[in-house]
Amino acid sequence: MPTRIAHLGPAGTYGEQATLVLVEQEAWTEVELVPCVGLRAVVERLAEGDCSAAVVPVENSVEGGVTATLDALWAHPDLCIRRALVLPIRHALLGSAGALKEVTEVLSHPQALAQCAGWLAKHLPQALQLPTSSTAEAARMVVGSRFRAAIASRQAMQEHGLEELAYPVNDVSGNCTRFLLLQRGERLQHGDIASLAFSLHRNAPGALQEALACIAQQGLNMSRIESRPSKRELGEYLFFVDVELPSDQPQALEQLVLALTPLCEHLANFGAYPSGETFSG
Repeated sequence: MPTRIAHLGPAGTYGEQATLVLVEQEAWTEVELVPCVGLRAVVERLAEGDCSAAVVPVENSVEGGVTATLDALWAHPDLCIRRALVLPIRHALLGSAGALKEVTEVLSHPQALAQCAGWLAKHLPQALQLPTSSTAEAARMVVGSRFRAAIASRQAMQEHGLEELAYPVNDVSGNCTRFLLLQRGERLQHGDIASLAFSLHRNAPGALQEALACIAQQGLNMSRIESRPSKRELGEYLFFVDVELPSDQPQALEQLVLALTPLCEHLANFGAYPSGETFSG
């Protein structure tokens, strides 16, 4: 049976590109890619057992954390992270025909539109910006239109038979996104980095500081922290953190979880994994 891997679809997304690289890194020989509509659906296909792995974006160097992924992970704390990958993002403006001056609508994923906001303001200030579920879905939706264009990858251009109207159109040349390979099963205790999420017992002065001090007391460096609303009441938050694990402390993650548990209402441990390798191919 092939390894079924869920990712954001349709064909031509950056998620698909990241999935293919991660498949190669995992040395999986028989795989079946399962494109999904929306990031929550990607995670749920894994959580429900329909797929044995999933690939999702977790943060972008320009726009920060991918909130849909964070919310989905909190909803499924039984999942674990196996590997991370940093993928350079180079957006192109794609269309079926015509010139740049004819474009009156630009379609793309909200993150991609935000990553190209400056370029759009300068070159297409009057164009209506329309959000889609993915960059590749935007490319599919502009096929055959003379006044619509999509912000997507060059791979999406090839997949959907489009023309390149401009490249690159992202505002920051170093734009990149970190993707996670998710699976079910036992969490790994050893790796370069570990990811956890937690909610606190109380919304009170010093509560978060106490939890973060716990990480410092374990001698661990926190490389990322994100907050998300708990969705229960205004002003109540969940926290997602990444911590670096020293190679000479094999019990570091286990000890951190034991120390944090009494301070947290809920604690999700997504396990240890190799840190995000940058793919430059």
